[in-house]
Amino acid sequence: MPLTFGRILLNGLLAGLIAGLLAGGFAYFAGEPRVDAAIAIEEADAQAAGQVDTGEELVARDTQKNVGLILATSLYGIAMGGILATAYTVLRRRLRTGSDTRAALGLAASALVGLVLVPFFKYPPNPPAVGDPSTINQRTYSYLAVVALGLVAVWAGVLAARTQSHEWRRAAAGLAGFLVVVTIAYTLLPHINEVPDTFPPTLLWQFRIASLGTQAVLWTVLGLAFAGLVNRYASRSAHPVTAEPEVATAS
Repeated sequence: MPLTFGRILLNGLLAGLIAGLLAGGFAYFAGEPRVDAAIAIEEADAQAAGQVDTGEELVARDTQKNVGLILATSLYGIAMGGILATAYTVLRRRLRTGSDTRAALGLAASALVGLVLVPFFKYPPNPPAVGDPSTINQRTYSYLAVVALGLVAVWAGVLAARTQSHEWRRAAAGLAGFLVVVTIAYTLLPHINEVPDTFPPTLLWQFRIASLGTQAVLWTVLGLAFAGLVNRYASRSAHPVTAEPEVATAS
């Protein structure tokens, strides 16, 4: 059976669901206790300031933690799986490897670096009780900008690496191209630090590491699951991957 875009997309969505469920499980055990602790600090600070919240929660905290978290990570994983499958279909012929597994894992690793790691080191996530509501627009725009520039940095690194013929020179050129774009992005984008001096630094970094770990789990599982599914179906077909509904015979 030819490996069509529909089959690739289905594989991506399935891999994304698996990745989202596992990432949600990691976030539940590693991240939610830190969120609870941060909320407790926020409520204690509000009571100390004489601020009493008499409003009712739209969604109970237990529901957010026990249902909403897994649902959110599952939907996010499915969306990222669809994007990965589309990128794989469009870029597969341009990736200089004959291995479908390496191609899929390479794209997932690139997404992890560009979408997660580059933004993380510029604007690491903060738990509840941290952040000024009046700057939410600025923080949102800045974060979206660094995400876009993170992908540009990965692209620049790939292009730079392809200018060299020797392996160590390719690695050096790719790293240099990547770091140049990241350095420019970090320099031009505004510095944002709204963490109160009274907020426990240990809790802050435990939350940030848990957030990073959740993303790492998601993209690692997504890459491995998608590579496994694509390789499984590609091995049954003598047809290369294209965006066409069906593919002509391989050369």
